[in-house]
Amino acid sequence: MSVANHVAMQATAISANLGSVEVLHSINLSVSKGRWTSIVGPNGAGKSTLLKVLAGVLPHSGDVTLLDQAMHQLPKRVRARQLAWLGQNETSADDLSVWDVAMLGRLPHQAWLAGPSAQDQAAVEQALRSTQAWEWRDRALGQLSGGERQRVLLARALAGQAQVLLMDEPLANLDPPHQADWLDIVHALVAQGTTVVSVLHEVNMALHADAVVVMANGQVRHHGSSEDAHTHRVIEQVFEHRIAIRQLADHWVALPRRST
Repeated sequence: MSVANHVAMQATAISANLGSVEVLHSINLSVSKGRWTSIVGPNGAGKSTLLKVLAGVLPHSGDVTLLDQAMHQLPKRVRARQLAWLGQNETSADDLSVWDVAMLGRLPHQAWLAGPSAQDQAAVEQALRSTQAWEWRDRALGQLSGGERQRVLLARALAGQAQVLLMDEPLANLDPPHQADWLDIVHALVAQGTTVVSVLHEVNMALHADAVVVMANGQVRHHGSSEDAHTHRVIEQVFEHRIAIRQLADHWVALPRRST
């Protein structure tokens, strides 16, 4: 099998501006298929901007491929079946029911003006149950708390059953138990062969990923295994050595470094 067949997404010489300011500087990145890659770095590093470029929602220079196909050549409907995107501060109409919001994730699979199929309904139910939002399926989205809304929007992304799932700060508004549930969902997706890429502020959660991309100042400083000592050192460096990564039981954790 060729190297390309192991790659879910490839970014080559990616640069991007926000307004008149260049925030990504000629980035090259290869995302492995069927693995979880987390992107970490300090505020302003360009993490979310890079994820938006990978999602195809932000203009840029350079090339992005999705499953060996040039992203810009893919029809939007085809791309939406292959790639699901959960951005920061995602919105949906507050008067829609939770069920209807999650069903939006199935639109790329439905014929024009066709109603939901049995397969669509099964996918939505599975997504809502996996995010523990099934009990609210008849409630309006506007009646939910921030954390509850986030779980519904995650269900919408999951319902599409895309081969690649991109998530920007998916743990926002989630309490620790539901962050743990999210971790279980990601591991289950990867076990099924889904490729997951997440931007996370929570370094401890990012260290559970298969691979970590470390960014600073609009550039990729390192891309390696979450268990690799060099990955840990670069993470510590970009956070100005204000954290220290140590092993606790079977996991790596980021701890505040005491000043002396």
